[in-house]
Amino acid sequence: MLLTGFIIAKFILQYVLISPEYELQRDEFLHLDQAQHLAWGYISVPPVTSWISSVILFLGNSLFWIRFFPALFGALTIVVVWKAIEALKGNLFALVLGATCVLFSALLRLNGLYQPNSLDALCWTSFYFMLIKYCNTENPKWFYTGMAVLAFGFLNKYNIVFLLAGLLPALLLTRRSIFTDKHFYISIVLFLLLILPNLIWQYNNNFPVYHHMQQLAKTQLVNVNRWDFLKDQLLFSIGSLFVILSAIYALLFYQPFKKYSFFFWTLCFTLLVFTYLKAKSYYAMGLYPIYIAFGAVYLETILQSGWKKYLQPIAIIIPVLFFIPMYNIVFPNKNPAYILNHSGSYKKYGLLRWEDGKDHALPQDYADMLGWKELAHKVDSIYTMLPAGEQTLILCDNYGQAGAINYYKKNKNITAHSFNADYINWFQLNIKYVNLIRVKELESEGNELKETGPFFDKSYTAGSITNTFAREFGTTFFVFENAKIDISQRIKEEIADEKNYR
Repeated sequence: MLLTGFIIAKFILQYVLISPEYELQRDEFLHLDQAQHLAWGYISVPPVTSWISSVILFLGNSLFWIRFFPALFGALTIVVVWKAIEALKGNLFALVLGATCVLFSALLRLNGLYQPNSLDALCWTSFYFMLIKYCNTENPKWFYTGMAVLAFGFLNKYNIVFLLAGLLPALLLTRRSIFTDKHFYISIVLFLLLILPNLIWQYNNNFPVYHHMQQLAKTQLVNVNRWDFLKDQLLFSIGSLFVILSAIYALLFYQPFKKYSFFFWTLCFTLLVFTYLKAKSYYAMGLYPIYIAFGAVYLETILQSGWKKYLQPIAIIIPVLFFIPMYNIVFPNKNPAYILNHSGSYKKYGLLRWEDGKDHALPQDYADMLGWKELAHKVDSIYTMLPAGEQTLILCDNYGQAGAINYYKKNKNITAHSFNADYINWFQLNIKYVNLIRVKELESEGNELKETGPFFDKSYTAGSITNTFAREFGTTFFVFENAKIDISQRIKEEIADEKNYR
């Protein structure tokens, strides 16, 4: 009954922590569009997100279901931590403390967006839980269930390879006996078989994940400060930090946890790898839930008798108390005007710093959740006014623009395209296009009418995004009518050039 209460609370919080004036975030549009183009891999992510998007599409593609699945993965993370505490012989206090820490953690922020990150954190936690079960029983079945979870996690987000990067040296250091068990190697074969379709897709498509990571390193990770990464790890876990520190101590010195000591080194090695590679702070979010389980059980043992037992309710209240200031600045539950008037609080915690390394008026995710409806509605209006509208190519600069148009469009005949991300593989080139709507970012406009206009009989500017808080503010719509060239052939040539460049 208590666990059910935590699950219900999780769902309620995830729905109320996002203000209705915010729209979907740009990455969410891409993931939703993947449901229309099912494959064993994509340029940016593995295939699992597209499978979930297919379910969302079947259920109606509404905002409720888009929010539901990341909330579900967050709720399941609480369930797994609960089960891990039970496996560690924790009692009611440990269960409530662990569930409270996970509920009021930074996972609330992660679970607010429809991205692979929520399921990634669940897979990390579930795999670590399988390791606990194996340590308790040494039953080889946990190798196989663990590798199945690991494979599913890999097919969701490649970030889970960093789990192995931290775990394997820890096992070599403290538990080498695992490497003498034949079931360990057979389970690895199972893992490879399960991920093989994606590996084949990567091979057939010239390993786009490698090129994606190169681009990510050049444009985003280059601006990541290692000290900021480590500082963010403390902020992510601030309300449960005392529980995680208790886990670290217990894994080193608490005798009943001796068989789990490799978890200490796993934490060290994983954070070391992330720090060295200048990873984004949230990449490590999947690490901490299982350590909350260890810490909650250990705190139970030292707060179970005498005057210390009166500290139990205080321990449970601490994560809630830390959540209160988090509620005011960490979640998109305040409108842009409020954030602008309280920018000092946001800047203090680095929330206004974007992936370009600079501070802006709003947190990047919030700016990425504005302006999309305006974008789609204006394209709808332009499309409706064009002669031979069904022969109009809508070409966008980025995947957010294309995905937003495809999601919010009123005219079902509209399909937006882009050379950006996976959209480069989704062009409809069997149509004889005669018109072009060009959606251009403000910083990349150039002289679009002068450059493209000569290929059409008529060209003009048809407006722009006016929401000053939106990241797409200033994005402009250029319209070209009655093409003098074969647009589809030109697009084919540009696709080839783009892929060769990559």
